[in-house]
Amino acid sequence: MTSTERRRGWLRARAAALTTLGASVAATAMLLTPRVAALGAADTPGAVTFTKDVAPIFQKSCQSCHHQGTAAPMPLITYDDARPWAKSIKARVVAREMPPWHLDKTVGIREYKNDISLSDAEIDTITRWVDSGAVQGDPKDMPKPLTFRPDTDWFIGKPDLLVTFDKEMTMYASGPDWWINKFADTGLTEDRYIKAMQIKPGNPKIVHHVVTTIMPPAGADPNDPAFQGGTLEEYAVGKYGDIYPDDTGRLLPAGSRIAFDMHYFADGEVEKDKTTLGIVFYPKGYVPKYKVQMINFRNLPNDDLAIPPNSITRRDGYFRLPRAARIVDFQPHMHMRGKGMTLEAINLDNTVTVLSSVDHFSFNWHIAYVYKDDVAPLLPAGTVLHIIGIHDNTPANRLNPDALMWAGYGERSVDDMLQCWLGIVYLDDNEYQAEVAARKAKVQQQATSQGHQQQ
Repeated sequence: MTSTERRRGWLRARAAALTTLGASVAATAMLLTPRVAALGAADTPGAVTFTKDVAPIFQKSCQSCHHQGTAAPMPLITYDDARPWAKSIKARVVAREMPPWHLDKTVGIREYKNDISLSDAEIDTITRWVDSGAVQGDPKDMPKPLTFRPDTDWFIGKPDLLVTFDKEMTMYASGPDWWINKFADTGLTEDRYIKAMQIKPGNPKIVHHVVTTIMPPAGADPNDPAFQGGTLEEYAVGKYGDIYPDDTGRLLPAGSRIAFDMHYFADGEVEKDKTTLGIVFYPKGYVPKYKVQMINFRNLPNDDLAIPPNSITRRDGYFRLPRAARIVDFQPHMHMRGKGMTLEAINLDNTVTVLSSVDHFSFNWHIAYVYKDDVAPLLPAGTVLHIIGIHDNTPANRLNPDALMWAGYGERSVDDMLQCWLGIVYLDDNEYQAEVAARKAKVQQQATSQGHQQQ
């Protein structure tokens, strides 16, 4: 072998050795990179990390549902919980699909007692965390874990009264939706005022919705004008009950019964349900100053709700306030083709004020948007409430069961509705004027205080 050949052989062997070493280094780097990215990138100034930046957001707006033992598809408690879902989390929060809060935040009233939505800054933080590699950060930055009440607990707190029908209902495995009215006695021997109430299905998988109504005692005249009945509480997926403002309540008369208007749907298996209404009362003998009523209105006539295939449609509904009123909460009700609903006030001077607008309605979440006391709509008698409903019967609507089918008004999930539920406190003229004056005085006081701070 010549010296040249020996040198060429040495170079080939050297090159092979370097290639093997390079592959080993690369493989080691690939094994180490995720952990280095998860921990080391936190040393970069301004880096967004899970422990320091994202976990506090999840605690505020996500973990009440996303923890072990709930119906949520995954927990979001630890870094290891959240990391596999990082891209999906970003997509859902950027689209404002999660947390479930479907109001257009650029119009109408902006302050709600039950607002769980993310701010623009919080969405930006989550986006930057995902885009920069979804790093963990220093475990010592992790906030103290939250303690969650059992899923069997009530959102309204421990009820003073539980009302349910006499026997468990059995829903067939397949077939059309089923509507049935069930009745139950309250057992009340004296009038009581309701502070909070919540409907809890025994089996949420098959309960489409529930409407409860106060009925007179068995054998009494159902049309007796002296009996204060009417719609009491409504349940649909994503609604967690109603808690009234202080000194505001709903009368539940002695001897009254509760009618449960139940709507079941089949889920492929034989299922059972026994739905319960939970009620928290004010103390015995206490009469709140303000009495709240639940009203609902829709487009009329109902058969005017026509949604042709592959179309986006608009329908309107109106309700004239017979007396001055304060609106406590706003809840749109539509079905799978529902896209949005706007609530407006047509004022006495013929101007229009947008109160609230749900611009990305989801049939999976029926949310009652509860106004903060200082901004709750305060309207004179004669004001006309106007709802504008939009239905999307195109393939772009992910919840649409069939864009090729005509849809109209109906009780089934595959039918649709345009209905607005409102919690309303009616006021006499003196109460209305007093509330208007108090609100104006508070606004003036805040403006004066801000002026002093700027000087």
